[in-house]
Amino acid sequence: MPPRSRDPWLRSFALLAALLVTAGLAGLAIGRPWQMLALAALAAVAWQQWNLRLLWLILRARRHADAPQGRGIWAGIEVLLHRSQSDARAQRRRLLDMLRAYRAAAAALPDAVVVLDRNSQRILWFNDAATRLLGLRYPRDVDAALGERLQPLPVAHWLTSGRNAEPLTDVPSPVDPDTRLHLRLIPYSDELWLLVARDVSKLMRLEQMRRDFVANVSHELRTPLTVVHGYLDMLEPTDDSEWTPIVHEMRRQSQRMTQLVEDLLTLSRLEAQEALADESVPMAPLLATLGREAQALSQQRHTITVEDEAQVDLWGSQRELHSAFSNLVSNAVRYTPDGGTVDIRFSRQTDGGVVLSVQDSGYGIPAAHLPRITERFYRVSTSRSRESGGTGLGLAIAKHVLNLHQARLDITSEVGRGSRFSCHFGVERVYLRSPRDLAQA
Repeated sequence: MPPRSRDPWLRSFALLAALLVTAGLAGLAIGRPWQMLALAALAAVAWQQWNLRLLWLILRARRHADAPQGRGIWAGIEVLLHRSQSDARAQRRRLLDMLRAYRAAAAALPDAVVVLDRNSQRILWFNDAATRLLGLRYPRDVDAALGERLQPLPVAHWLTSGRNAEPLTDVPSPVDPDTRLHLRLIPYSDELWLLVARDVSKLMRLEQMRRDFVANVSHELRTPLTVVHGYLDMLEPTDDSEWTPIVHEMRRQSQRMTQLVEDLLTLSRLEAQEALADESVPMAPLLATLGREAQALSQQRHTITVEDEAQVDLWGSQRELHSAFSNLVSNAVRYTPDGGTVDIRFSRQTDGGVVLSVQDSGYGIPAAHLPRITERFYRVSTSRSRESGGTGLGLAIAKHVLNLHQARLDITSEVGRGSRFSCHFGVERVYLRSPRDLAQA
């Protein structure tokens, strides 16, 4: 028995052919008109079947249909098929052109761009700059784990933060340690992430030059200011002398300039450090010192309160923490009108950390200034800052000190109702006081 054909249309044609032969033989034998009509009907069905088979073959082969010839319903169907295929091909060509243009633009970017799978953190695609800055090679690193390819950069733990990942600033390139990179993770879909690495070597060199310049100039200014300040202290005009207010103003301005130089040197020293040596910082005596400093600066013009609710101590640099807290307290006193209140509070948080807050009832800070309030020399009111004797560096110093302690500074304020500066420390910086320290406190 011959094998059956895999083409269903050939089987249909075989059946129709058998019916045609049978009908033809019957028509010849019987000679009746209705047999001839049946033969014609079967021939018409066979013709339609043949055209339908041609259309099926075109669709199955997924080839472009030729321009239709002739008339009739089958020619109309072929016209629609030809038009649909032409439109789809044109749209596909436009999409391919757009894709090539986007890939060419991404490849031409000076920043390294890497497309990652969110779940596996594997590399799906990267541009030419990723080879130059990150050392990725095509096709070797396609479908490889990014954390393994970027060793020794600490990106494996960073990638697990996902949408909450903070940018990595000033990290060395795996290709050249002298090249400094800024890494940023951009989740742009539920399945894909975008890693952007920018070469910031020039910016880092310029920043280092600025730091060196500020430090050198501050050092050079310290000696002549010390001499001027010393000679002014030697001048003691009589009470009725016309030089008395002049000498007092010169002494005040020289002291202000000396404080500015000292703050610049402190800020330059903090910026040059990446970490601080940890030591035990007893908070009870430190809080008492802050209270005395506030009282001395206030001169009984404000109500000063100090509350130690946490009853714990910190790990860190006592010198730097005292400098940061003192700047916050002095700012609160300076910018609070007479009769106002300054509240210094050290309290626990629900996550085990602690917060030292300095709250005042002063002028308050407009919301538009809050994002920039910790920048160096940034002033909300220049005239008021000059009257209070501030240098404009206190908050910048406090922010740098807290960063070196893996802490953060939060600022909330309302115009006319005062401000609150909160220093938040993680649980790793907290330890319990000894019974002796508790008794002394």
